[in-house]
Amino acid sequence: MIIDSLMTRARASIAKRKHYNRLVAEIDSFTSRDLADMRADRSEMLYQVHKQIYG
Repeated sequence: MIIDSLMTRARASIAKRKHYNRLVAEIDSFTSRDLADMRADRSEMLYQVHKQIYG
């Protein structure tokens, strides 16, 4: 039971990290021009992604 719980939490943590890394890579791929066109701020986007994934 304890091992199952640990494995479930580990899988969930790995899935969150993969999702976070994928979104960060996508944000990092935007050029300054892309961000200006979207009227977006890279640091704010990264903050919101972190908040969305990890709470």
